[in-house]
Amino acid sequence: MTATVVAEGVRRVYGETVALDGVSLAVEAGEVFALVGPNGAGKTTLVRALLGTTDAEGSVELFGRDPRAVDPERVGLLPQSFDPPERLSARELLDYYGGLYDEARATDAVLADVGLADDADTWYETLSGGQQRRVCVGTALVNDPDLLVLDEPTTGIDPRGRRALWRLVEDLAAAGTTVLLTTHDMDEAHRLADRVGLLADGRLAAVDDPDVLVAEYGGRSRLVVEADADSDALDIGYRTERSGDALVVHDVPPAEIGAIVDALDRAMISFDSLTWTEPDLEDVYLELTGESGPAGSRSAPAGVAGDRATTDPAEPGDGGRR
Repeated sequence: MTATVVAEGVRRVYGETVALDGVSLAVEAGEVFALVGPNGAGKTTLVRALLGTTDAEGSVELFGRDPRAVDPERVGLLPQSFDPPERLSARELLDYYGGLYDEARATDAVLADVGLADDADTWYETLSGGQQRRVCVGTALVNDPDLLVLDEPTTGIDPRGRRALWRLVEDLAAAGTTVLLTTHDMDEAHRLADRVGLLADGRLAAVDDPDVLVAEYGGRSRLVVEADADSDALDIGYRTERSGDALVVHDVPPAEIGAIVDALDRAMISFDSLTWTEPDLEDVYLELTGESGPAGSRSAPAGVAGDRATTDPAEPGDGGRR
């Protein structure tokens, strides 16, 4: 079967800036593929090159054809920056974008998909930022595309809305839609993507199943104990070393944290905090690129995830066209 998206040696230069430097990838039909990288990594530029909306060296094919020759009905695009008319309601906006296609989905069905059935007649300008972004996602769904391209789809969406959109993407993929998304959210990439491409300085550092990447490059779990003590003060059966102002205990499963606390008490070692860290895609990115990753790593008491957001700068001339 022909891959939905195929890119070979894609390169894009702006003046002295190399935005893309020989990127090659393939996205299979029905696959969810996530491009992950921090601000300036080249994610948005790569999306535009793949869709044929910016010129680039190398070769790109969509559905086995030049991207510019593909029927627009087959592709749905949510740009990173998209500002629809504010004095239209959510329903009117979806009606308008649906009217651009010969065959479009029912507006009410799309509104329900993005969780806006109860706010369908509210002006876009009075919706919350997260609701506005959901309307924008809806405009990319009205033509029931074979390929759905989402550039930072959950930016500004509250946690409940974000999870609702995750479920929607999962349902679309299960029904056979190919999804290409960019994100700075490691949890989003890990949950949604069949494969992840880690993009840094315009190059793909690695492409694989997220679990495979974490297992191969993420390292191991560790417990960081902020305490003024030597590493040999603890005899607990786990490798322990001193790092800065803390003791680092390696390969500790969560169920053994209580035993470590008991050992600290027995050794009469007082501590300020305990932080258990599980390897994730953030650690993979750091390992492979040596750069700061796109989001906070999963590092918190009892393994609660952290989250920091960045955005990819827009390429000059983006008008949010579909």
